[in-house]
Amino acid sequence: MVRTFERICVFCGASPGQNPAYLDAARQTGRLLAERGLTVVYGGGNIGMMGELADAALAAGGEVIGIIPDVLREREVAHHGVTLEVVDSMHTRKRRMYELADAFMALPGGYGTLEELFETVTWIQLGMHAKPCGVLNVAGYYDPLLAMLDRAAEEGFFRHSNRELVLDAADPEALLGVLASAHLPELPKWVSGDQL
Repeated sequence: MVRTFERICVFCGASPGQNPAYLDAARQTGRLLAERGLTVVYGGGNIGMMGELADAALAAGGEVIGIIPDVLREREVAHHGVTLEVVDSMHTRKRRMYELADAFMALPGGYGTLEELFETVTWIQLGMHAKPCGVLNVAGYYDPLLAMLDRAAEEGFFRHSNRELVLDAADPEALLGVLASAHLPELPKWVSGDQL
């Protein structure tokens, strides 16, 4: 089964990172999604990876929806060129991004990006949704994280099938293809130790 998408949620950093490849990947992702006619849903910022993603999608004629908490809008980091939804909290932001998106990509980023990624994957594991989620492993950025997930499965903290919930690819077009062809395993809502 090949999935079709209308909106892709992209988690990414408000910082540019040290490697220029990260900003390049944000631009490539924004441009690719716009060229494919896919709406970008993201955190609503105008700085760092977020700003580059949104600017590239807009420049390519795409639609961009930014979801930003009021506290961040007040710090003047909101992108006013996108369709902006201002919400009351970080929790509401994540819920709204989830509601709008058909799939999720995590580009390089920090705590916020990782937290958004893992909450989304946890919701899949708990049977709360079946929307694919993957990381854009630019310049090996996510190699240590992917190795940690392998270790967690090996150590019995989740099933090996659960490990497959975090997809990955090294470039945006490949990741979009991986997400479109994703087959999410049938997972029980709760598991006990003897089911791992």
